[in-house]
Amino acid sequence: MSKIRIALIEDHDLTRVGIRTALLQKKEIEVVGEAANATEGFKMLKKLQPDIAIVDIGLPDQDGIELTRQVKSIAEAEKFDTKVLILTLQDNKESVLAAFAAGADSYCMKDINYDNLLEAVRVTYNGYAWIDPAIARIVLQQAQQKPNRLVSISSSHTKTVGDSLESEENQQSIQPYALTERELQVLQLIVEGCSNAIIAERLFITIGTVKTHVRNILNKLSADDRTQAAVRALRSGIVG
Repeated sequence: MSKIRIALIEDHDLTRVGIRTALLQKKEIEVVGEAANATEGFKMLKKLQPDIAIVDIGLPDQDGIELTRQVKSIAEAEKFDTKVLILTLQDNKESVLAAFAAGADSYCMKDINYDNLLEAVRVTYNGYAWIDPAIARIVLQQAQQKPNRLVSISSSHTKTVGDSLESEENQQSIQPYALTERELQVLQLIVEGCSNAIIAERLFITIGTVKTHVRNILNKLSADDRTQAAVRALRSGIVG
């Protein structure tokens, strides 16, 4: 089985080291290169053509959104398929939509936990958009305004965010009464992008109890992960 080849473009050394260390805990992942700015990052991506580039938006010489646009352009011209996973602290609407419009495949917040980062990498590698629950509402609203296609991505076989959300229409409608009152409270906080620890603090329950509720929510919504659950909950209207 071939490894997932990843390149990191992040200007903060400690953050970059932390991401690399987390990724390398899985044998299926290989970190093939690193860069601390967009200029060196672009040269690296053009040369190495990794499966995934994890790109920070706030690079010192050029923002990661413009770098994403350049990478997608050269990838199309030179016939290689490097997917871009944006990793950032910015969750404002302008940054999110600009990143996807530039061709980003997935969008993660920097406070993402280890398991979700690995899931984001796998989902992105398989050609799907991974959307952080913290920005799912923004993407969903845009998809509803432009249901046919949210972003234009050069790779014809890449599944876009709009396509991913549009496929939710084929799912059975979710009945709110299938969830308990507490599960609805937990689901609302998931949609808001809260971690298990924050959910536990806000609802005055243990993290173990939160995990049980999350597991039950995923089962009832037939969702594979928190992101998918958030998108389905928003689309069905069972949470606001």
